[in-house]
Amino acid sequence: MTSMAAVGTFVPADRVPIESYADAFDLSPMQVRVFRRYHKIGSAARSEQPLTGLLRLALADLALTPELAARVRYVLYARSFPVVVPYPHNPLHEVLAEAGLGHAQAFAIGQQACASGLLAIDLAGRLLAADGDDGLAVVLAGEKAFTGETRFVPETSMFGEGAAACLVSAAGGRDRLLSYVARLRGEFDGDQEEVASEFQRIYHDALGEAVTAAVAEAGIALQDVAVILPHNVNNIAWQRTCKRIDFPLERVLLDHVADYGHVFCADAFINHRTAIERGLLRPGDRYVIAAAGAGRGATFSAMVFEH
Repeated sequence: MTSMAAVGTFVPADRVPIESYADAFDLSPMQVRVFRRYHKIGSAARSEQPLTGLLRLALADLALTPELAARVRYVLYARSFPVVVPYPHNPLHEVLAEAGLGHAQAFAIGQQACASGLLAIDLAGRLLAADGDDGLAVVLAGEKAFTGETRFVPETSMFGEGAAACLVSAAGGRDRLLSYVARLRGEFDGDQEEVASEFQRIYHDALGEAVTAAVAEAGIALQDVAVILPHNVNNIAWQRTCKRIDFPLERVLLDHVADYGHVFCADAFINHRTAIERGLLRPGDRYVIAAAGAGRGATFSAMVFEH
């Protein structure tokens, strides 16, 4: 059974406030206040580190021993955007060579935008199960906010910089994957105004349905879920989603929305680390990781794990 054996994270100390975006994105004082008071987004994490530095620090925090590194067969780089550095740079292979993981098969997963991290966990587990031995995989996540599109989503969110590394095994005693549901919505491909409007209209119902479907597939009830580890898009999105599925908002870990911003596909792993540090997960607890991605179509996905 696919398991998250260990998680490493890096979130820089520096922050960029929403007020600094006012000129670049033509935000009125009222729009800035809405972000802070309504969406509960005040700042986003920023780093002077290049992308290689972000990924390197997350891998270092994973603290792989030489023995574990030798067992890593696959590295899956989960990312929100198709292009994360200018051609012909290849930060993934550069970082892996430095970390002693140059022998692993490495590739990117980005087909589901900000939900690609969940897809990467599932795919890593499937690859390892097919091998049928004690091999391991690493899921990497983290990007630089180096363009307007990667810094800010109008009326929705701010992207933050950071990174995460997750060690995946085909079997394990902790953080075992019980179910995975991904709802692909191809009708939301495109930037037309009517497409964006409809996406916003169905967003909370679609995300809530993915969560409840994953919980049902895991064979448990929603009230059995100890905590939801969300993508950090904004608070109001989760308030509305929780209302749709009748789930207590206080059991959604929203600690980092206001401070870190939406750290691309790394949100799930950063929130997992926080849940462990805060003692929100005890052995045997079931919890949900949920995400939504919009790009070439839309994806609403959720996973149920047993800690």
